[in-house]
Amino acid sequence: MAAPKTQGAVAGLEEQDRENCSGVAGVDCEESNSKDCILEPLSLPENPGGTTTLDGSASVPCIFCEEHFPVAEQDKLLKHMIIEHKLVIADVKLVVDFQRYILYWKKRFTEQPITDFCSVIRINSTAPLEEQDNYFLLCDVLPEDRILREELQKQRLKEILEQQQQERNDTNFHGICMFCNEEFVGNRSVLLNHMAREHAFNIGLPDNIVNCSEFLCMLQKKLDNLQCLYCEKNFRDKNTLRDHMRKKQHRRINPKNREYDRFYVINYLELGKSWEEVQLEDDGEFLDHQEDKWSDWEEHPVSAVCLFCENQAETIEKLYVHMEDAHEFNLLKIKSELGLNFYQQVKLVNFIRRQVHQCRCYGCHVKFKSKSDLRTHMEETKHISLLPERKTWDQLEYYFPTYENDTLLCTLSDSESDLTAQEQNENVPIISEDTSKLDALKQSSILNQLLLQECLTN
Repeated sequence: MAAPKTQGAVAGLEEQDRENCSGVAGVDCEESNSKDCILEPLSLPENPGGTTTLDGSASVPCIFCEEHFPVAEQDKLLKHMIIEHKLVIADVKLVVDFQRYILYWKKRFTEQPITDFCSVIRINSTAPLEEQDNYFLLCDVLPEDRILREELQKQRLKEILEQQQQERNDTNFHGICMFCNEEFVGNRSVLLNHMAREHAFNIGLPDNIVNCSEFLCMLQKKLDNLQCLYCEKNFRDKNTLRDHMRKKQHRRINPKNREYDRFYVINYLELGKSWEEVQLEDDGEFLDHQEDKWSDWEEHPVSAVCLFCENQAETIEKLYVHMEDAHEFNLLKIKSELGLNFYQQVKLVNFIRRQVHQCRCYGCHVKFKSKSDLRTHMEETKHISLLPERKTWDQLEYYFPTYENDTLLCTLSDSESDLTAQEQNENVPIISEDTSKLDALKQSSILNQLLLQECLTN
């Protein structure tokens, strides 16, 4: 195998393209170079040598013949080279610049035999000689191929970092919020920070994102098509989609969707590694060093806080029992009697939270100096269970939580199954039989007729 020829592989691609003009297009190099000198200053749309030049070309040539394929249809080119020329390129997905990669090897294969670079795979080796066939495998086991892939990766990373720096310094950005249609001008971070702060939609730190405008356009298009960004299900209208994303906490993108990878700088850092693999390596090193320190860690469940005092309970059932026993407030009973759906429950809870936070009794509208004074007043006057009219608390403003970490809101449900057995039985009237005349009851019982019919049948 010939010595690898990798020094300056990427830097020399433009020179190699000019050399390719004689081998591919049948044009004398001296003549082509002279044309280049004349045409380039004029900025004409086409370059001498046409399809083999790297810049301005939207197609990729076959390594062996004159066939060309669009860049977006690289699978067709790979299929063509396998069927027609018996060449297999391993791990194509790790090649960050497929066009430059193909052009490099097209030149090298004109300089040396293919067997100097590729492993030969013989199929049907036990069959007769005329039925045997050889395939050629080009992979990064070859040092020249490996270095080429790494240099292409470094070149792509350099381009991405330059693009990222340009976007970070750009003050002419213009974008519209996907959730409230507010316009933002200046730097992209203004819009991204707004969506994270006001709408809890966080796609990452602005400094970690590249090609931000294209990214936002892709997300906006999905929303316009009524598609959830996280679970990627489609909905019948915008209101249903909005309610779904808010209730299910789906205001985030799907981390498993690989089409988003190209918008994050971390995916360009290491050859062939996605952000998940890079993160797993970092986490693995951390866990190896921290395993002993975290061995005594005990996870504590998230507690829900009472509506009227500071009492906390590990489960929602315990909290309901506390509020009923200590404050004579039965939230489940109120929900059942008023027929509240999920959103009405949210409004009611947020209304009570706000009134208690402001030390105001919602039964008589009197304001107190402290929450303890308010609680004493409401318990003595029985105002805790004296809810105001529905129109008072069933307002849009109470969609927004009084406390951002209010765990009680996450446990509300539309289902009737969360009623306790005792509460369900309280609503079912039970009428006992009159056993004072037991003999008469036995004579009139329907069991006598069933027993008679069974005897006649037998």
